[in-house]
Amino acid sequence: MRRVLSAVFWGFVGLSSLALFPLAVLIFLVTAPFDRRRALLHRFTCFWASLYTWLNPAWRVTIHGRERLHRSGPAVIVANHLSLLDILVMFRLHSHFKWVSKIENFRVPLIGWNMTLCGYIPLQRGTKTSVLSMMRACDEALRNGSSIVMFPEGTRSATGRMRAWKPGAFEIAQRNGVPIQPLVIRGTGDALPKRGFVLQGRHDISIEILDPVAPADVEQTEPEEMMDRVRARIAAVLEAPTA
Repeated sequence: MRRVLSAVFWGFVGLSSLALFPLAVLIFLVTAPFDRRRALLHRFTCFWASLYTWLNPAWRVTIHGRERLHRSGPAVIVANHLSLLDILVMFRLHSHFKWVSKIENFRVPLIGWNMTLCGYIPLQRGTKTSVLSMMRACDEALRNGSSIVMFPEGTRSATGRMRAWKPGAFEIAQRNGVPIQPLVIRGTGDALPKRGFVLQGRHDISIEILDPVAPADVEQTEPEEMMDRVRARIAAVLEAPTA
C-alpha cells in the first residue's frame, strides 16, 4: 500500500509540475524587467512546493517560532538536513531566500528548471571552482537583499543524528555582516528516509525557528567557532524531549 500511495504522490508531483511550470515561466517573463530578486517568482514557488505538504494527509506540518524569523533584511539560514522533504517543508516559511543546492537538482525537469529561473545557487560538490562560484553568488544575493539557505552538513543524515558541519555558511555570513538564522527540522527523515522514494506513513513534521545570531556576534567570532555554537544549539533542541 505504501508503494501505491507513494506512486500516487510522485505522480501528482509530476502532473502538477507540468501544469505549474508554464505559469512560472510566464511570471518570470513578466516580472524579470523590474523584479531583480525574482521575489514574485519565489513566492509562487513557495505556493507550488507547499501544495505537496498541504494536500498530503499523512504529514502534519507545524512551524514554531515564526516571530523569531529574521525579516528586516537578508540572513544566512542554516538547518539540520534529514530528508528531501526538508526543502518542501522549508518553503512553508514563505520568506524570501535563495537555496544553495547541489547542481544535480537543477537538472531535474520542470522543478530544476524553475530553480534556475528563481536564481537559486548551484553547487557541484568537491569542485573548488564551483565552491568559489557559489560563494560569489551568495555574496551577490545577500547584497541584493535576498537571504540564502544552506545545509551545513552538505548532505542528508541517514540516521537522524547530525553529521559534521562545514563552515562555508558562517564564512559567508561574517564576510557580509548578516545574521545567522538557525532552524531545527524534525520528522522529515521518518516520513521520507534518505534512501528511496517510498513514503513511510503518517508523521508529524516540524520546523522550530531559533533566535537569530546578531550580525555583531557573527562578525566578531571566527566562522568555525560560530559554526560549533550554532550546531550545538540545534543539537540541544533536537535532543530535548518534545512535548
